[in-house]
Amino acid sequence: MRKTTFILPVLVVAAVVALSSIFIVDERERALVLQFGRVVAVKEEPGLAFKIPLIQEVVRYDDRILSRDIEPLEVTPLDDRRLVVDAFARYRINDVTRFRQAVGVGGIATAETRLDSILRAETREVLGSVSSNDILSSDRAALMLRIRNGAIAEAQALGVDIIDVRLKSTDLPSQNLAATFDRMRAEREREATDERARGNEAAQRVRALADRTVVELVSEAQKEAEIIRGEADALRNQIYAEAFGRDQDFFEFYRSLTAYSRALKGSNSSMVLSPDSEFFNYLKSPAGASQAPAN
Repeated sequence: MRKTTFILPVLVVAAVVALSSIFIVDERERALVLQFGRVVAVKEEPGLAFKIPLIQEVVRYDDRILSRDIEPLEVTPLDDRRLVVDAFARYRINDVTRFRQAVGVGGIATAETRLDSILRAETREVLGSVSSNDILSSDRAALMLRIRNGAIAEAQALGVDIIDVRLKSTDLPSQNLAATFDRMRAEREREATDERARGNEAAQRVRALADRTVVELVSEAQKEAEIIRGEADALRNQIYAEAFGRDQDFFEFYRSLTAYSRALKGSNSSMVLSPDSEFFNYLKSPAGASQAPAN
């Protein structure tokens, strides 16, 4: 009975000591074995590992790729157009010993605070060396790569490898939005005014060209009409002259008939003439046909 009473506590203590000397390293993490705060072993392979109970302790760090959102910060590009940049980074602890030495007992929280400072400073430096148009254009990928490459060297001192840096959004400060919208509206109105002015100018040129074309066409038509009319009058006069030259008596007779037709138009025409007037010579007798009436 006494032996059992003595051996049982010893077995319990031995079991506790044995269990406290064994720890498991997960495949998603790496572990440091510390002895009085000093790193004595690094456990990177998953599985069982051992430590000295009570004297040594185990600190575990995530071996996966971690993400860190950076607080939005204001940057001033070369054109002095302030922008609010929201970014995030992905990183991984690549050297747990150096990481422990750099951050101490603060762990991930301390590392991310220092990482934020590095990324913010690098973001301001890179984005401050280009214009806002470059930041808002397709060149963003190259700018993000520059931020990452610039922060890698400083992050190595923390035992951290920066894998990627991304700009989630790039916006104007809220206090500048109204002024920016007003400026954009004024620019669009100016462009619209310029377009209308150019349109009116083009319309005036088209109207002037059309008016000149009308005047030229009408003038040309009138000139051709006058030429045709003159040629017709000349041909008519020529025909009259030839007819008069061939038979003077017939020509005088035809002219008299024309004069009768013009003078005696309508049903109520009245003429007061002397009976012996030469106007009616062709109406008196055939003998009078040789006498031409006066027109």
